[in-house]
Amino acid sequence: MRTDDFDYYLDESLIAQTPLEKRDSSRLMLVDKKSGFYKHERFYNIVEFLKKGDVLVLNNTRVIPARIIGTKEKTGAVIELLLLKDLGSSWQCLVKPARRIKVGDIISFGDGLLKAECILEKDEGIKHFKLIYDGILLEILEKLGTMPLPPYIHEKLENGERYQTVYSKVSGSAAAPTAGLHFTNELLDKIKEKGIEILYVTLHVGLGTFRPVKVDNVLEHKMHSEYYEMNEETAKELNIAKKEGRKIIAVGTTTTRVLETIMHKYNKFTPCSGDTDIFIYPGFKFQAIDSLITNFHLPKSTLVMLVSALAGKDNILNSYKIAVNEKYRFFSFGDSMMIGDFLNDKDEI
Repeated sequence: MRTDDFDYYLDESLIAQTPLEKRDSSRLMLVDKKSGFYKHERFYNIVEFLKKGDVLVLNNTRVIPARIIGTKEKTGAVIELLLLKDLGSSWQCLVKPARRIKVGDIISFGDGLLKAECILEKDEGIKHFKLIYDGILLEILEKLGTMPLPPYIHEKLENGERYQTVYSKVSGSAAAPTAGLHFTNELLDKIKEKGIEILYVTLHVGLGTFRPVKVDNVLEHKMHSEYYEMNEETAKELNIAKKEGRKIIAVGTTTTRVLETIMHKYNKFTPCSGDTDIFIYPGFKFQAIDSLITNFHLPKSTLVMLVSALAGKDNILNSYKIAVNEKYRFFSFGDSMMIGDFLNDKDEI
């Protein structure tokens, strides 16, 4: 399996630079995961394609202002840190420019309000830092940091809450679980009113989700781990749904990774927390989810591989080609796709 097998042509003009005025007005492509049959819709109509008894699982992580810019104390060089993962006594960070920082170097932010001492060097610009500060870190980051928008977004984000889901709750993410950006509180209320159960898990998005694949052979790619957790209520309700044969619909690839990690580890949903480096690509046997709501992902990315595992590479690449031709908006602030067993349902799409 080659990385190039998951490539597709995308005109840069289709990369969404700003969110739509209304979250749920984005386009929605419905894709049958077996036949590849598709239909164009709008996201605010998604409730029509969910059935009473279905379970919708959302990732309630909240993005922190994880991008901070400071100066190296020894030289005054400008250094950017992207806080990726809380390791307990230190933080895993992506450093720019990485070559300027070695073990023992200290970076100062906001006239010393926050300092970061490098304690370990890893590969690909990743280093571990001990953070030195007084008070509450999140409050300091709110003063010093900015939203860590992906590098393909060049427009300024006027409202930082538009890079948060309306149900974001647990702070710690370095990127938004973007499939959830389409939901409004009103739409979630409509979904509940139809008898669809809504449950939450947490996965703090880090390097594992958005790091590009740099190897030719897919199997040689190493996923970085990300922190996840599932509470007792969610585990209990998901197990009941599985037993009763009701559909479990994951909102986002991050939610999918949590559910499949736990199911593959325990053969049932279990309240737990930990780190996952699960890598889902064609050939993977899904045990947790039946359907997936997601965005359109970068060419040759692990996320394209994940959706290809669910719906088949040919079906996915064909739907992406159609989306390009129909001028869908791509990536974080772009349009959405729902992959499911639509043609097996009574109300065919």
